[in-house]
Amino acid sequence: MQHMSDVSVIGLGQMGVALTRALLEHGYRVTVWNRTRLKAESLVQAEAVLAESAASAVDASPVVIMCVVDYETADSILETKEVIAALTGRVLVQLSTGSPQQARESEAWARARNVDYLDGAIAATPVQIGKPNSTIFVSGAQTAFQRSESLLRSLAGNVVYLGEQIGTASAVDLAFLSYLFGSMLGFFHGARLLEAEGLHVASLGPMIADTAPAIGGMMKNSADAIARDAYERPESSLKICAEGVELLLRQAQEARINNEFPNLASHLFGKAVAAGYGDEKAAALIKVLRADAH
Repeated sequence: MQHMSDVSVIGLGQMGVALTRALLEHGYRVTVWNRTRLKAESLVQAEAVLAESAASAVDASPVVIMCVVDYETADSILETKEVIAALTGRVLVQLSTGSPQQARESEAWARARNVDYLDGAIAATPVQIGKPNSTIFVSGAQTAFQRSESLLRSLAGNVVYLGEQIGTASAVDLAFLSYLFGSMLGFFHGARLLEAEGLHVASLGPMIADTAPAIGGMMKNSADAIARDAYERPESSLKICAEGVELLLRQAQEARINNEFPNLASHLFGKAVAAGYGDEKAAALIKVLRADAH
């Protein structure tokens, strides 16, 4: 079958536009569709083809990249008779934000309609798309990855295929976001702490950047400890970490600044110490989180 394009991109928010531009820059023929046609104008000027409907966009290419705000929006576009008919035999690469369960449900939907499905997560901002340091996690049918791999590698310098278990990419992405947002909360509390003490917040960013490799090493060690369930012989015990958290809480109370972040940390570390994990590695806090799930 002769296709009009190499790939179709559905969804032209900032990320969808960035994906399309990267594909065009790598010489791919790209068809695009968005509910709001205005967002496609600059891409059409860059030689993308604007489809009249989602179904015609799907029909134009062997690989379809979906990048909208969430799976509910994606489903509202995909679940029409015309789109379903056009999708048969094609590769659908889902790059919208979702959970592992949503990925599993989407894969089941795709399989029932003879669609080769790949679920992905973009660990980058729009301006980082196409750059060597950008990352895209993908999981799903190996055939789907093989059919879309060259396209994906034009979008990110680091494309990580995580195997056929469809929810893996989403799970890894959410684990990364958990670390990112937790770090952001700590960073913002730190900025407020410096403000309260009359110090320059601008100095915090470079300090964090300089210490990032060491922090990364600590996280790797913690991941290894959790994977082996081995928390003995700590260099810095959980109890010492808990004492540091208590100092954060004390400073917040003394300076009369927002204390929600250190209060949460104090609660969790306090539970771990009370449970008898104080002399173990800080990673032993995972045991508290495991217990809370039951």
